[in-house]
Amino acid sequence: MPTPRTLLLTGAAGGLGTLMRSLLPEYGYELRLFDVRPVEGEPDAITADLGDKDALRAAVRGVDAVLHLAGISLEAPFEKILRSNIEGTYNLYEAAREAGVPRIVFASSNHAVGFTPAPTAGEPLIPVGTPRRPDTFYGLSKAFGEDLAQLYWDKHGLETVSVRIGSCFAEPADVRMLSVWMSPADGARLFHAALTAEEVGHTVVYGSSANTRLWWDLSSARALGYEPQDDSEQFAAKLIAEHGELDPAKPAHTHLGGRFVDDPPVWPY
Repeated sequence: MPTPRTLLLTGAAGGLGTLMRSLLPEYGYELRLFDVRPVEGEPDAITADLGDKDALRAAVRGVDAVLHLAGISLEAPFEKILRSNIEGTYNLYEAAREAGVPRIVFASSNHAVGFTPAPTAGEPLIPVGTPRRPDTFYGLSKAFGEDLAQLYWDKHGLETVSVRIGSCFAEPADVRMLSVWMSPADGARLFHAALTAEEVGHTVVYGSSANTRLWWDLSSARALGYEPQDDSEQFAAKLIAEHGELDPAKPAHTHLGGRFVDDPPVWPY
């Protein structure tokens, strides 16, 4: 697929959206920005809720693809998750279908499979085909988004790459993140690959860097043309000195979802 010229970036004011606003233009994208909050320094950004169907129709009109990062990114009461992450994602897909947008890159999450045990040394990496085991209402909403993407591909021919993002920050914040961290630069590389690969249908990939302590299989991401360049191991000594090694007696240390598997989830995660 040729590089999309105009890309709708939802969730543009969020943490990941802010990172991608600075990185994706280097790949030739013209960004159209959408968020429920004003985007600082971007007076042309669309400020609207995902429940505003008219605003979504205007946002997708004429774009070549969508990078959908909007929504609640932590656990919340089900009613809030329902409105933002479930109904909001449906509204976006309907608007994109009506407008003939050919592809969406959907920010799924490792929390769609959060109750999956993390592999120990010598065990195989977790494949994308592992059964979904959401760890929260948030994770459940990402499992819904993946199924919605499959439906819109099978029924309407709208392509999606669902990216099960780990933790995309400048640096990992704890020892668990050494296994799931995606550097911002690798995040941009992965999103670009997902936006430009040929004939993706609905493809699910894990989103992380090429970490020494990697927990999941990146082969489906690499098949899109993704070549991660970074590794969290450079931060390992400092984080282990501060926090200690992962404790096999703690569920939050032995499952993909980390502290999201706690009841209630413990923040920060």
